[in-house]
Amino acid sequence: MSGFPTRPFPSHMRQQSFGPGAGSGGQSPALVARVNEKKAELENLKELRDLSAAVASKMEDLEQKLATLSDGTEAIALVFANWHNVLRAINMASAKLPKPAQGSTEDEDAPPLPQTLVRIPTEHAPTLQAHAEGAAEEESG
Repeated sequence: MSGFPTRPFPSHMRQQSFGPGAGSGGQSPALVARVNEKKAELENLKELRDLSAAVASKMEDLEQKLATLSDGTEAIALVFANWHNVLRAINMASAKLPKPAQGSTEDEDAPPLPQTLVRIPTEHAPTLQAHAEGAAEEESG
């Protein structure tokens, strides 16, 4: 025989139901209030979880936007760093301006303008020209 007692449970313990579907008729009002309180707490915790997930999502979006902003700031810093070279090139071009002749018909009071320094990419020129011609034909036709 085993060392465990083999006597049956008393009848009042066998009839008691501990499941979630148990009626509240035999339960004390304090226990019912505590269960209701815990259910409300569970709902609040679920809402807190959902709101926390939304905040985490917004923070991830903000992180991506800040990374983009940081990259843009670096690009702008590179452009600003290059302005010194641009201004120096304009100054060099201005120093090489031809002096206007004394008998010139142009306005004598106007200050001399620097040379125009423009770089035009030519690898796309045929495509752009064909596109412009196509647009002109559509407008006229």
